[in-house]
Parts: sequence; C-alpha cells; structure tokens
Amino acid sequence: MLARGNHRDAHSANRSGHNGRMCPRRSLPAFLFAACAAAIWLPAYAHDGSPTARSAFDPAKVQETSFGRAGDPRHPDVVIEIRMSDSMRFIPSAVSARKGQTVKFIVNNDGKLLHEMVLGTAQELKKHAELMRRFPGMKHDDSNMAHVNPGKTGEIVWQFTQAGEYAFACLVPGHFEAGMAGTVVIK
Repeated sequence: MLARGNHRDAHSANRSGHNGRMCPRRSLPAFLFAACAAAIWLPAYAHDGSPTARSAFDPAKVQETSFGRAGDPRHPDVVIEIRMSDSMRFIPSAVSARKGQTVKFIVNNDGKLLHEMVLGTAQELKKHAELMRRFPGMKHDDSNMAHVNPGKTGEIVWQFTQAGEYAFACLVPGHFEAGMAGTVVIK
C-alpha cells in the first residue's frame, strides 16, 4: 500500500522498483549521455540536404585536412559534374585534378533515394561509413560533403593541397557497402 499523499498508483510504484523514486545512479549516466548526444547531434539535424543550408565561405574559418581544404566557390579552377544513381554508382567514378587546384563538384542525384558525396582518404571514409552504420540518423554538414535529395543537385568546392589518390563515397548506410565509391587522383 502506498503512503498517503503519494499520487502514483501501486502498479507504477512496483514497476519502477523504487517506490516511485528515481534511482540517481541509473538516471545520471542516461541523462549525461542524452545531453552529450543532443549537443553533438541536434545542431546537425538542421541540415536539410540543400546546398543553401551551408554558411557563406569564410577563408579565416577554413580548416586544413590531410588532402586539402574548402575552396572558394567564387573562384573554381575546374568544374566536375558527378551523377549519383540508385544503382549505387557514381558517374564518373574516377576523376583527376592538379595539386593546388580548386575543384567545384556539381553533384546530381538522379535516383529516388537520398545520396551523398563525401570526399576523404579511403581510411577516413571507411571509419565514417562505420559511424553511419552505428548511428544511421546521424546527419552532418561539412565542406567536404554534399547531401543531395532525390532529383536535386548539390555541390562541393574543394582545394586539393596534396598530391595523391583520394576517395569519394556515399556514406548513407548500405550505399558504401554496395560499392558506391570513386577515386580522385591529384597529380
């Protein structure tokens, strides 16, 4: 029987196992996890897949990566069109440019599914694909990627600062595993 003044019924008190009181040792880690997850993922959910969701190019905020950095969209040296399809392929699947060039990738989604193009090293893309499998609802909007809704077009403007062979892939869960990847050779 519950004490007088407790508004919870006996069924809910028994179900909690704590006479209706929260157990701080169990709830604190869950709360901390939820708070951290929200801080990391909630701002990313604002991304809607359109190229206009990205903020304006600011050279002072550009971060260098192992294969380059965001390029100035007003001054591309090369424009490369990439098509994505529901056959889980990029057309073309191999492209090239020269070290130092700023490449504007125009990314068309000819399919009926959401696709994305993410630039990186093969190792980085494999790690990222694993994260996408573990957290399929995770969304992000970095300068080396374009999320493109069906029938729409996105773009990536990237300056390749290092020679080498790099990769691009669709990291929507299942797409990378189905072979939706390509290469960028920088000479």
